Amino acid sequence: MSTRIMLLGLVFGTAAGLLLSTARPVHADASLDFKIFCARCHGDNGKGDGPDGATLSTKPQDFADCAAMSKLTDQVIFNAIKGGGSSVGLPADMPAWGEGLSDDQIKALAHYVRSFCKK
Repeated sequence: MSTRIMLLGLVFGTAAGLLLSTARPVHADASLDFKIFCARCHGDNGKGDGPDGATLSTKPQDFADCAAMSKLTDQVIFNAIKGGGSSVGLPADMPAWGEGLSDDQIKALAHYVRSFCKK
């Protein structure tokens, strides 16, 4: 899937553009992946305050909350991104991105979300 198709989906406020193809995005930039796949719920600064987050039954994880994030292992974060929240006992509102992102992209995203916690 091209970044252009994914961004078109976001412009129209829907994930439909993300679902137009099962091919993997060609970029490997975790900050761009975060903006495309995560920020709509988790917010630009990872505080769980994205515009779509308010529509969910559970508030999205605040990645800047160091106390909460310290309870999540890197593997749990990786698995939550890949298989969705329910795959690791977290809220099912978190979708699975394993079909749209490579394992390397997911590892980079897991590392990136840790960067929001500033001790």
